[in-house]
Amino acid sequence: MGLFRIAVGLLFACHGAASLFGVLGGAMGGGTVPAGTWPGWYAAVIQLGAGGLVLLGLGTRSAAFLASGSMAYAYFKVHQPESLFPLQNGGETAALFAWAFVLLVFTGPGALALDGLFRGRVGAGATASRTDEEREEQATPVTA
Repeated sequence: MGLFRIAVGLLFACHGAASLFGVLGGAMGGGTVPAGTWPGWYAAVIQLGAGGLVLLGLGTRSAAFLASGSMAYAYFKVHQPESLFPLQNGGETAALFAWAFVLLVFTGPGALALDGLFRGRVGAGATASRTDEEREEQATPVTA
């Protein structure tokens, strides 16, 4: 799941960087989105910020939730009025990003996430590395 999160976050952040800074081909074939314009500039800020957070694995669930909502808005407001199906209305990318981020909301960051550095790592990985003696020392005896 970690590699999936990294790939999706990187691709999403690249969309934002292209729109905000004109890199990687720029916004819609060249140039940048004018600052403060609705909804393009705000979408690009969300893409860059949320994509970067998802890429790094920081606040993944919250960033993915915001990104998913952003892409759902893009699909239903921009693409869906043109036609019902994503293949016909050019909304494949928005639909795929929206569902990919929904998946990340529910699965979490997975491996290689920086969230793990800021949390106490008391999970399956931490308990598996303990010896039998350490487990017995921490076990609470049951009395009748």
